[in-house]
Amino acid sequence: MLMRTDTFREFDRLAHQALGALHPGTWSRPTAIPMDCYRNDDEFVVAFDLPGVAPEAIEINVERNLLSVRAERRPPNLADGTRVQVSERSLGVFSRQLFLGDGLDTDRIEASHDNGVLAIRIPVKEQAKPRRVAVTSGADEPSQKVISATPA
Repeated sequence: MLMRTDTFREFDRLAHQALGALHPGTWSRPTAIPMDCYRNDDEFVVAFDLPGVAPEAIEINVERNLLSVRAERRPPNLADGTRVQVSERSLGVFSRQLFLGDGLDTDRIEASHDNGVLAIRIPVKEQAKPRRVAVTSGADEPSQKVISATPA
């Protein structure tokens, strides 16, 4: 139902770890957001790691079957005279795009932000849910009509 599109994400992640302090994500070249995705009954849940990002700094868009998440982690507001001793958390812009399958209901997507995790819930459309199909035998049907394809 969800399709990964970023085939070189691991290379980007390694490059970001090596050069992250030198090249924070920008609006024109954002850093990929780490995520997990799982199916929970009749919905997919996508969890994005966004610690230290305020909910108002998160932008979620759905256009047709493309879900886009963009967020910005800004530097903290420090009091005058405060000196930073260690700064290891990445700042800048983070982004991720997912192609959603046709079996997902993009009109009923919900998002929540709790403890630094953005959870997006995408319900499965009713017609795409698994359903049981009854199996009958020829003896179960009282009569069978034969339809001819040739005119009489």
